[in-house]
Order: sequence, then structure tokens, then C-alpha cells
Amino acid sequence: MSSIILKGNSSGAGSSTLQSANTGSAVTQTLPSVTATTLGYINAPLDSKTDSYTLVDGDQGKVIYLASGSSKTFTIPANGSVAFEIGTVITFINVSASALTIAITTDTLYQAGTGSTGSRTLAQYGIATAVKMTSTTWLISGNGLT
Repeated sequence: MSSIILKGNSSGAGSSTLQSANTGSAVTQTLPSVTATTLGYINAPLDSKTDSYTLVDGDQGKVIYLASGSSKTFTIPANGSVAFEIGTVITFINVSASALTIAITTDTLYQAGTGSTGSRTLAQYGIATAVKMTSTTWLISGNGLT
């Protein structure tokens, strides 16, 4: 029975060496980089907003929250505008005294448990998480979400 020894750098990316324990011959192979988006987050970055906001590609895995002010709208753009990867997770928090609308453009946003589609309202101190299920479908659930 043969075995293989992997020798690499501590970052987990770049050039690493595969070496046969039996023959000692080596083959060099470049491994892909590992990032927070490929592994998942240990901590979710917080992004405070005080005005209406349309999500951008860099928002995946973040917590977007309305810190203060009157009623605002956070919009999930169409897949044709921002092609979030399937499996993208974005959390919304509303700590303002006013309602927060979570809107979607031409794609479909389903509310978990009810199957209702379209914009949702997040009450003060509410939290909701949206998950991209297909290229044009999102599912959202949370506390204080209607």
C-alpha cells in the first residue's frame, strides 16, 4: 500500500508538493486560494446604513442593518444586474424606529412558511435572513418580518 505526503505552505494556497512516501518522487501542484466566501464566515461583517440601499456583490455574507432614520428600503437587485452566487446569504437587521422594506426587483422573493412573494417589511428590532436558492429566486425568513 502506498501513501502520499502533502507538503505545503501555512496559508493553504500556492505551490505545494505531493510526494510519494514509497518512491520519494515529487509532483508540484498549485492549490486554489481559500477565502472567507469559500469557507463561510466565522463572524458576519456588519454594514450600517442610514438611507435606502441597493445590495452589491460585496454584500454576500454580510449583515446589512438600518441604524436610524425614517422608513427606508433595502433592495435585492435582479440577477441580471448583480449575479450573486446561488447559496449567497445576506442578513438584514432593523434597529431604527421605522419599518424597513426589503424589496426585490424582477427576481422572486419568497417568505418562508407562507410562500408569499414580493417585498417584505421588517419591524423595529427585527432580523431576517435571505438565501439565494436559484439564479432568480430568494427565500427570506426572520423575526418581525411580514
